[in-house]
Amino acid sequence: MLHTIRHGPDAGRPLLIAHGLFGSGRNWGAVARRLATDRPVLAVDMRNHGASPWTESHTYPEQAEDLAGVIDAEAGGGPADVLGHSMGGKAAMALALTRPDLVGRLVVADIAPVAYGHTQMPYLHAMRDMDLSGLGSRGEADDRLAERIDDAGIRAFLLQSLDLKSDPPRWRLNLPTLEREMDAILGWPDLPGRFEGPALFLSGGASEYVRPEHRETVRALFPGARFAKLPGAGHWLHAERPRDFAASVAAFLDA
Repeated sequence: MLHTIRHGPDAGRPLLIAHGLFGSGRNWGAVARRLATDRPVLAVDMRNHGASPWTESHTYPEQAEDLAGVIDAEAGGGPADVLGHSMGGKAAMALALTRPDLVGRLVVADIAPVAYGHTQMPYLHAMRDMDLSGLGSRGEADDRLAERIDDAGIRAFLLQSLDLKSDPPRWRLNLPTLEREMDAILGWPDLPGRFEGPALFLSGGASEYVRPEHRETVRALFPGARFAKLPGAGHWLHAERPRDFAASVAAFLDA
């Protein structure tokens, strides 16, 4: 069972949030609290992340089964509304296609059901190779990670998964499995079925993850899809524009 952080009331249709690669349910605290004013919100740690179980594989059908297990356990078998970002968005789409009975409304944040040609390996290798011995502060950890990663925002995001209280410090990420399964994470499986329910594909206006040529593929699998952009936001649109992101999601869920 995935580690789950609950926000909001007990009553109402739950919203399940699935984070992206190298993230965690804790990363979504601000957005989850904004969305939990009148509904329960369940922010999970995906497998091989955070406090959830570490496994030898990391495929989207498996991640979809993980999310189904949370809905069965926490939402009485559903349906639940589901929000997923990036890797979590692909897992949410896989859930909607394979278990549409569990999904009410679907929100996919800045990802499409396609294979991507870029790689996240430089970030993974920077974490894998970082010397964790003798770390006394997050600032010191940031200095060490800066030797491989120039972007301060990306370093801050990755360091949220560094457990400095552990002796010795450790990453709350199963880096060996994520490295081995990176092709599957960047890819997209051939899944049967379509999701006929309401679906919002919300992307960053400055991001190139969801392109015009992806829309035909999206509509073939999600015929009820709507598309929207947050102007000026990049791939981490929920962190860059949390108020606008939460407002867009709430408006769709309440429609």
